[in-house]
Amino acid sequence: MSNIGPLAAYPALLVRQRRELGEFFGYESRNKYEVLTAEGHPVLYAAESGKGFGAVLARQFFGHWRTFEIHVFDMYRNPVLRAVHPFRFFFQRLEVFDASGNLLGAIQQRFALFSKRFDVLDPAGNLLFTVSSPFWRMWTFPFERAGRQVAVIAKKWGGVVRELFTDADTFRVDYQPELSPPERALVLAASLFIDLQYFEKKAEA
Repeated sequence: MSNIGPLAAYPALLVRQRRELGEFFGYESRNKYEVLTAEGHPVLYAAESGKGFGAVLARQFFGHWRTFEIHVFDMYRNPVLRAVHPFRFFFQRLEVFDASGNLLGAIQQRFALFSKRFDVLDPAGNLLFTVSSPFWRMWTFPFERAGRQVAVIAKKWGGVVRELFTDADTFRVDYQPELSPPERALVLAASLFIDLQYFEKKAEA
């Protein structure tokens, strides 16, 4: 049975990457996140799988091009979501599944010259939301459906030391009430995609 229903209870969430000491020295460890309410109470955790030597090398040298999975758990360690990133040189993609293995949809990067652009798709590949972050608002990602904003993800400033020397980022996710739990789950997964695609230092290219 799907465990994403509780996502409907929160109008806003904070997604905070957990810092690792090695990041101060340029080492890319497995990405780990905690998801909190707007008031700062933890509700979910997310972690990248892959502890082997090959996974370590892929993180150091292939950045966001590598194949990886991110697993999302609730406070009782029950699985909630699984996000799968297939190997891609161009137009990165993140496929999102619920705890039962049902495909909820995907985040698909699109070509853009002066903005960060991707689409959110349903399980059949139909367009749910478009996202475009222009260069003058490079830390803000509005989700639009039929020209109307239904969610927004915004990266929060973390301070000079954190921004310069680590990949540890914090994002605020705001939802409109009309979004269904699967749609909210896809927007939440998109915050991980945004971090790994646009803010992970090894992913810069």
